[in-house]
Amino acid sequence: MPAAEYLWYIPNQAEPGHRGDDATDGHNSLATLTGHAEALERHGWSGALIGTGWGRPDTFTVATALAARTTTFRPLVAIRPGYWRPANFASAAATLDHLSGGRLLVNIVSGKDDLAAYGDHESVQADRYARTGEFMRIVRRLWTEENVTFQGEHFSVTGATVVPRPVGRGPRLYFGGASEAAQEVAALEADVQLFWGEPLAGVRERIERLRELSAKLGREHAPLEFGLRVTTLVRDTTEEAWADAEAKVARMAETPNRLWREAVGQRRLLDLAERGDVLDDNLYTAPGRYGGGGAGTTWLVGSAEDVASSLRKYRDLGVTHFVLSDTPYLPEIERQGERLLPLLRD
Repeated sequence: MPAAEYLWYIPNQAEPGHRGDDATDGHNSLATLTGHAEALERHGWSGALIGTGWGRPDTFTVATALAARTTTFRPLVAIRPGYWRPANFASAAATLDHLSGGRLLVNIVSGKDDLAAYGDHESVQADRYARTGEFMRIVRRLWTEENVTFQGEHFSVTGATVVPRPVGRGPRLYFGGASEAAQEVAALEADVQLFWGEPLAGVRERIERLRELSAKLGREHAPLEFGLRVTTLVRDTTEEAWADAEAKVARMAETPNRLWREAVGQRRLLDLAERGDVLDDNLYTAPGRYGGGGAGTTWLVGSAEDVASSLRKYRDLGVTHFVLSDTPYLPEIERQGERLLPLLRD
């Protein structure tokens, strides 16, 4: 099994206070975001996911700026095929990977966004994932081949070559999605399939399914690896952690947000709350009732030892890439870097 990798999350947001983060002036200034990246380097994290979405600062620009100001920080850059054409992205990513010495990671996102705002009209789920599969195939070929010609249903290139080359075979491609269409794309094209914070049994089932699907569809790349994107609420003691978690959820309940349920993965998370507030040892599902979306829908709660024990169980299933976070983001980089990461690396 590959060595485990531990990344964080940098709040690439136009508005301050994301998921209870400290609302400060200059929250998305270069100085502030660089401070997060430098703290990640100091406290033992490999890098951080930088999210994407219309109405947010451009993710690739932020990642480029942070890579230029750090030495080991690895940006996991979320990008959408609807924003980019594959040859343009392949060139931009190869250049950043080349300039940063091979530090770039890429998270391909196929979920719906404000499509009309940026001129994308691919709203049918199966078509979005088919487009994503073509996008990933073209990008990989441009990173490793010369004079690439590809004619697909969604994209085409003729005699295309990317220079400079990325380091090695190019950045690793992370990918998420729980629908049948998404699973086929992951099984064939992704390097790392990211899961949200589901119970262990659900993650085990999905890993088995994806491995079977990879063999059935004739995967040509190295074996698919697996990752977990989840909130980790860590305190000195188990009791303190649960008291803080329940207090956070109580504040969320005062101003609940309605969550978009179309995505299969998001529906799976929201449905977990019907099975109970706490699943497995310490997977807290109550945040999903009040607007905790994505990685904020379920939380692993407890002392550093409690949370490390839970993460090791995911690792035993085959999960080797972890994208963790809690708010306020910057202080938690230090807290969890000092208390949680050493337990995971023992």
